[in-house]
Amino acid sequence: MEFLGGKFLQVFIALAVFAALIGLIMLIVDRAPKSVKDKLTIVGFLAPAAILMLVGLVYPAVQTSFLAFTNASGQPNGVDNFVWMFTQPEALATLRNTVIWTVLVPLLSTVFGLAYAVFIDKARGENALKALVFMPVGISMVGAGIIWKLVYDYRGPGIEQTGVVNAVRVALGMDPKQFLLDAPENTIFLIIVMVWIQTGFAMVILSAAIKGVPVELVEASRLDGANPWQQFRNVTVPGIRGALVVVLTTITIATLKVFDIVRTMTAGNYDTSVIANEMYTQAFRAGEPGRGAALALVLFLLVLPIVVYNARVLRQQREIR
Repeated sequence: MEFLGGKFLQVFIALAVFAALIGLIMLIVDRAPKSVKDKLTIVGFLAPAAILMLVGLVYPAVQTSFLAFTNASGQPNGVDNFVWMFTQPEALATLRNTVIWTVLVPLLSTVFGLAYAVFIDKARGENALKALVFMPVGISMVGAGIIWKLVYDYRGPGIEQTGVVNAVRVALGMDPKQFLLDAPENTIFLIIVMVWIQTGFAMVILSAAIKGVPVELVEASRLDGANPWQQFRNVTVPGIRGALVVVLTTITIATLKVFDIVRTMTAGNYDTSVIANEMYTQAFRAGEPGRGAALALVLFLLVLPIVVYNARVLRQQREIR
């Protein structure tokens, strides 16, 4: 209780200081000479966001970067944490799983979302069919993990199976399978959950992009004798290239940071851990905050190029328009 009281007091003091700063800025702006009032107004509007960014983003990022080069006692240890990351079997398995996730989830989600968007475009009941696929997007990662953990649930041979998949296997005369325990395929079964969630997102974005492809181009290609596949490959895909880039990069970033599904379904055991989960495990379970910070730094470096590339593509599209 004393710990919670101390935390609440710290939060209250921080909010009071922040409010005082805002009040001081408003007072200065109000009493400033007219020649500098506009500039001070701009600064006054930007200052709260800048302060929150410095306190909530920049400072933790700098602190994490320094922490990545320390040991469990907080003493500098050079690059030992990064050596551990790229030499120890458990850390290498984490990196391998992250690569598998990053390759399969964006690819499968985009392919399935695009295929669904194409096949139900202008079909009867299109809105209802889209809603069914989009529904998993509204479920939290933890909720999805719990749902699919029940789907994969395993009971021993001779015991009635409560998991949907194993119940079907038993009904077909096969033995029940421990989907979440048997490596390395258990990683694939976790990936299915993420694909199930992200396919709806990809479908909605790509469906909207397909509807934006000029009908004149499609009709012209049909008059030129192009079959449906050629129309799709030569007209539709180039027309939705920007949307494809956005979908792929957005899902890739979400996949690199995946934590909830792995933590909920396996807690990273049975060779299923990924960088975000291992970061949490090392920092808060194994008592190695330096290793957790090193993993966080690597995760940031992996995400950064994707964000930069996405921003560059969007800027190029804006210039074309």
